[in-house]
Amino acid sequence: MTLDTRTDPRVAGFGPAARGVRRRGPGLLDVLGRYSFALPAVIFLALFMIYPLVYTFNLSLFDVNAGNFLTGGAAAVGLENYVQFLTSPAFLPSLIITLVFTVGSLVFQHSIGFMFALFFNRGFPLSGVLRALMLVVWVLPAVVSASLWRWIFSGSYGLFNAFLGLIGLPTSEPWLVNPNTALVAVIIANIWIGIPFHMMLLYAGLQGVPAQLYEAASLDGASAWQRFWKITVPMMRPVIIIALLLGFVHTFKVFDLIYVMTAGGPAGATNVLSIEVYKLSFEYFRFGDGAAAANILLIIPLLLSVVYLWLRRREDTTL
Repeated sequence: MTLDTRTDPRVAGFGPAARGVRRRGPGLLDVLGRYSFALPAVIFLALFMIYPLVYTFNLSLFDVNAGNFLTGGAAAVGLENYVQFLTSPAFLPSLIITLVFTVGSLVFQHSIGFMFALFFNRGFPLSGVLRALMLVVWVLPAVVSASLWRWIFSGSYGLFNAFLGLIGLPTSEPWLVNPNTALVAVIIANIWIGIPFHMMLLYAGLQGVPAQLYEAASLDGASAWQRFWKITVPMMRPVIIIALLLGFVHTFKVFDLIYVMTAGGPAGATNVLSIEVYKLSFEYFRFGDGAAAANILLIIPLLLSVVYLWLRRREDTTL
């Protein structure tokens, strides 16, 4: 007996007609509905990321200053603004100070954050509460943190000098006014701010390391230090690199903390590249030069990110 798949109710939904209905693609309204969920994100990226980047690059190609900013009569100079900034006397010292500030901050942020991550990874009562309290440092506005540390390092009534007096080292050293100590003080403040960020990234990575590896190593007689170097560090290598890369990109362009604490002084001791960009644009009103300097400030971390991605892909291909 032959069944008619087009009419027999026992095979309804399995005939050619039904299969044809299932093959039909989504309608226009369905497609628009799907893409509408991504529309707010696309609009946000276009307005607050893509447009500013395009506008800044276009601005950097013209000799824009306070006199012709509104009239639109700035002369096109091509890449002259970039060449002028790269060859200016302020560029190399600012770059060196920026690198010292960035590397000095990252070394201690990452090291101390790793220690805290290992500490919290052991698990103990109220560990979650303590982690949340540490995150308060990270979520505080940078202006608030900078004002706090400016008070701590104040020469006359600062908490740091008061602490030194308690341990028998009385001093009234104006740490933020002395060119020899200002950069160190700013680095200490930035280390304090960045520790929770590294701690949380590394803590999340430690959660993914199998406990069986440590148990097997312990049975083989490995010490705690050997377990750390032979198991923790290799397993955490991707997370460590990501934390360092993100930390570098963020620290390299720090502005608000340094501006509130020292404004680039004293005597240019903390004049990082972001401060130089601000001065060119909003103190000297050389908007074209400031835009070129801002693009250079963006390109340096971007190149580092590209190098990391290339090395990462090369490593994955080798494996």
